[in-house]
Amino acid sequence: MPSFAYKAKGVDGNVLQGVIEAEEQRAAIDRLRQQKLVILEIGEKKAGPLDAIKGLLKPKGKVTSQDLVLFSRQLSTLVSAGVPIVQGLAILESQTENPRFKEVLGLVRGDIEGGLSISDALKKHPDSFPDLYTSMIKAGELGGILDTILERVTGYLEASEALKAKVKSALMYPAIVLSICALVTVFLLTFVIPTFKTIFAGFGAQLPMPTQMLLDLSDFMKAHFLILGSIPVGIFYAFKRFYKTPYGHKWVDGRTLKAPIFGVILKKVAVAKFTRTLGTLIKSGVPIMQALETVSQTAGNVVVSEAVLSCRESIREGGHLSDPLKKSGLFPNMVTSMISVGEETGALDIMLNKIADFYDMEVDAAVKGLTSLIEPLVIVVMGVIIGSIVIAMFLPMFNMGELASDADK
Repeated sequence: MPSFAYKAKGVDGNVLQGVIEAEEQRAAIDRLRQQKLVILEIGEKKAGPLDAIKGLLKPKGKVTSQDLVLFSRQLSTLVSAGVPIVQGLAILESQTENPRFKEVLGLVRGDIEGGLSISDALKKHPDSFPDLYTSMIKAGELGGILDTILERVTGYLEASEALKAKVKSALMYPAIVLSICALVTVFLLTFVIPTFKTIFAGFGAQLPMPTQMLLDLSDFMKAHFLILGSIPVGIFYAFKRFYKTPYGHKWVDGRTLKAPIFGVILKKVAVAKFTRTLGTLIKSGVPIMQALETVSQTAGNVVVSEAVLSCRESIREGGHLSDPLKKSGLFPNMVTSMISVGEETGALDIMLNKIADFYDMEVDAAVKGLTSLIEPLVIVVMGVIIGSIVIAMFLPMFNMGELASDADK
């Protein structure tokens, strides 16, 4: 955003100098006048070498979902207590530890002081405040219930974070254990087994087939270590490129929902997220068409997004929300039936939040069941791999006497 250097006279008669950021010079002038300053000089500030160095040294980062949850909870408390929004933002700006978020809050506060609405000021920072967030804030501004909306959006973000944590906990344990197992296996094949090879070479006899296969595998890994190490990196890079394509994105998202074991959990997560998001938006006063568009953008899965967009088209043509959801095959009959009842009774937001609460519990139960199932399976896999290596290495030891007698003949 361009910067404008200005010289202005304040209400007390003192001459002030400073720099203000704005999209254009007229916007900068308007903001300064709103601060009751008489502009003496103003012009766009050209970036020099020192500014470029400052830009490189400027702390970078991102606003995390935890930052947003904490900010929403604190701002909700301040607004409920009667603190003006600008003063509340100034307090939170001074308290936040994230340098990037501190900078964003400063810009938001400046835009609000300059006359922008809260939602428009937040919308200028989509990386920090998603569309769902700004849509709900806008509804709160229009309805005059900003404190209620902030409380509601905080509850939504906290529920979303809890759901995300459950899924991560289900995937983290097996991923860590299998990674450790793979590293231990590579270490044994690359560094430990070659020492046994020199010992076995002194026997002067044919080794058991499992031992010989393991030694050959060790030799192959040592000879082609760089190539084998680059294969996972290449697969990961190719997958990322494929996933960025529209076809690849849709193909992967569709397969993850149909994957054995994990697919069931991911589908329940998708249902919980969809119903929670849509229910919160409708309850906050966001129009149904805008709410569905926001939900489709925040679904996190292309297949689910397409199903939501089909709902939007159905409603635009005078249809119901439940019909296209049923046709998509992603949503169980119980969900579509409850949504249909909610539409007929005019309590869609209540019904959606009840579905979300139910599926939150379903995800919790599924994660616990998956963890209890995966733990013994992972232990068995590790035991088989490590045990096979150990047995293959000690087979010649068990037959040492026979090997030594064969060597003497």
